[in-house]
Amino acid sequence: MTIQIGLVLAILVVSLVLFVSEKIRMDLVALMVLGTLVMTGLVTPPEAVAGFSNPAVVAVWAMFILSDGLTRTGIANVIGHTVLRLAGQTEARMIVVIMLTAGLLSAFMNNIGVAALMLPVVIDVARRTRIPASRLLMPLAYGSLLGGLTTMIGTPPNLLISGSLEAAGYTPFGLFDFTPIGVAVLVVGTLFVALVGRHMLPRKKPEEKIQRRSQRNLRAQYGLQSRAFEMRVPAESILVGKTLGQSRIGVATGLIVLALVRSGKTELMPSRQTVLQGDDKLLIQGRLDRFREFQRWSELVIEREAPVLQGLMAGRVKLIEVTVEENSPLVAELLHHSEFRERYGANVLAIRRGELVRRVNLAHVPLRGGDVLLLQATPDTVEELERSPEFSDCREVEEQQVSEVYRLQERIFVVRVPRESQLAGDTLMRNRLGDAFDFRLLALFREGELKIMPEPDQSLKGGDLLLIQGREEDLDVLRGLQELEIQQGAQPNLNAFESDRLSLLEATLDPRSRLAGQPLSEFSFREKYGLELVAVWRKGEAIRTNLDQLLLQFGDALLLLGPRQQLAVLERDPEFLVLTPVTQRSIDTEKAPLAAGILFAVIFSVLTGWLPIYIAAIIGATLMILTRCLSMDEAYRAIDWRAIFLIAGMLPLGTAMQQTGAAELLANQTMNVLGPLGPWWVIGGLYLITAAGTMIIPTAALVVLMSPIVLSASADLGVAPHTAMMAVAMAASASFTSPISHPANILVMGPGGYRFADYLKIGLPLTALVFVTVMLLLPIFWPLSAP
Repeated sequence: MTIQIGLVLAILVVSLVLFVSEKIRMDLVALMVLGTLVMTGLVTPPEAVAGFSNPAVVAVWAMFILSDGLTRTGIANVIGHTVLRLAGQTEARMIVVIMLTAGLLSAFMNNIGVAALMLPVVIDVARRTRIPASRLLMPLAYGSLLGGLTTMIGTPPNLLISGSLEAAGYTPFGLFDFTPIGVAVLVVGTLFVALVGRHMLPRKKPEEKIQRRSQRNLRAQYGLQSRAFEMRVPAESILVGKTLGQSRIGVATGLIVLALVRSGKTELMPSRQTVLQGDDKLLIQGRLDRFREFQRWSELVIEREAPVLQGLMAGRVKLIEVTVEENSPLVAELLHHSEFRERYGANVLAIRRGELVRRVNLAHVPLRGGDVLLLQATPDTVEELERSPEFSDCREVEEQQVSEVYRLQERIFVVRVPRESQLAGDTLMRNRLGDAFDFRLLALFREGELKIMPEPDQSLKGGDLLLIQGREEDLDVLRGLQELEIQQGAQPNLNAFESDRLSLLEATLDPRSRLAGQPLSEFSFREKYGLELVAVWRKGEAIRTNLDQLLLQFGDALLLLGPRQQLAVLERDPEFLVLTPVTQRSIDTEKAPLAAGILFAVIFSVLTGWLPIYIAAIIGATLMILTRCLSMDEAYRAIDWRAIFLIAGMLPLGTAMQQTGAAELLANQTMNVLGPLGPWWVIGGLYLITAAGTMIIPTAALVVLMSPIVLSASADLGVAPHTAMMAVAMAASASFTSPISHPANILVMGPGGYRFADYLKIGLPLTALVFVTVMLLLPIFWPLSAP
């Protein structure tokens, strides 16, 4: 093994580890690979950037635009609705129709786009036929994946495989060379799911008595009906005269005010500027037990010994500044005080970002590389922080800087726990009071002993003095919460849910959304849309509390509550796919024949050999824009730039594998194991390696890495590479075994309520069946031949 081969394999292994760990975005990993290959001299600068002009990459982004043009003109929607109306009422027949329709559309459209397009349609069909959506959505995703196998433009791996053949000097695959095997796999896969696989699909949870996704059943599915209660604002309450926002009922306790009843009149979804009055009744959504926990903390009594306790602490703790490194796992994460304290042994007192100093609501701030944290820590902890690779520039802060820059003295006070308090035995950590009110427990004075920086799970006792960093006025809010009266025995007025003006809506992130990874605390649905996020359905479970601590993920199903006109605004937002629309959205299909004609012209020009696929696709995309099937801005948005940068960044690694001999080395290892058994065993082994790789590696990157290995193995076998390349193309696109194997799988995960194990239960046997089908048909349609 040469040094160059060792470097290529090291880069390959590191990139695979980064792909699996997901610590760094996949497209960024690809760009890191590109830069590393140039810096190590494994490829030349022109070779490094050649991927961006690679014909297959160009064809991929142009096909994204063509696909979106078909979607926006309504042709795909019309086909989907028309076919599904003929599907009947039986579950098996519905699955067959859904999978074949998705497969037909995916043959000429991007399969992720097809899944996104048909997702609301299938959910509506499930509602009308009373078939659980969980029984139909995974077949939808699998149908779109199987349909992509039927043509060269059906999925990016097929285009990349064909481009690799052409780059190596072989005849590339034609537009319909994939069709004989692809159609057979689509039919076999559909029959398996409809007859056998559907019995492995999950049904709704036992407690869900009704299957339709109606307003009432959305409440039942997300567990909302059991979490509604009423409370009254007493006439003499501290909260009278304050706005809902100032009362912090929602921010502190995670409650949602659904309605306000005053003098017999009901105001639905009152704004945060609504001023509370005596005898107001509030219809609340949330956990009553958590609300009662917060009420108990109102027993704390403010004392005046803060300077004394601070003096006793002097010398025993240090105030230091540390800078968050760019590669720290804290970057882009929300700051959880209790978790930070448990992990690093320090309290975060403030965050400095440039000239801006933040001392309040630290738990709502996603950290960035370069942020300066003001920490309280013991001398031993300071030494550990100085050695930590997650921080840099660890330095002690002068008292003058603490006073002038951070002004901490304005936010430190002492409270006393009453002798007979119900708080005895409780902790700040257990009920997240520290995060809710931005309190940090700096010290505890008990029976003449001062305990510096007590652990987050420190139990309290009657008579304790607590040195807290926070705002004294927040204790008034706690007292105001104590005064609120829970209406015992009163049935919550759920008419607010039933109102024609107020509705629930279920939505998920669009596959091209830029919101994935953003904290929900930063994305205020209330301020942007006038809506409240009520719950999130993730990995088969409804999350109804601590929503502000969540990061949005692809596959999440979001349940939103608000006025119908505001919900209609969300339906027009391209960042979301609405699963339960409250309005009937009409699509102008006037240009549908024109869009179909452009697609047929592209296909015709490729079939006749007049134009190569990438040029035909560019011209077709241009015509889509010129004829206003979609705008230029919509065209840019239609392109999955993450996929483009991923492919273009990884292509130089494939080049380096070929030029250095790394691909030949890996091919020889395969030959040593399977070569004596014959060429079909080698092809079968390459298929299985690729199929296993789809569970952890993006399919486009996987094809780029496998292509040079397959070409080298075929040369060693003395046969043309087309047979093995066809097998790898089929394996790469048949990504059934995990939700992360393909974006279409992730898309249906939340709306279908699927768990990871659900994909394995049906995906593994389906993968095995596709493997057997492909291996049986390859000798018929792609027999081995001399190169």
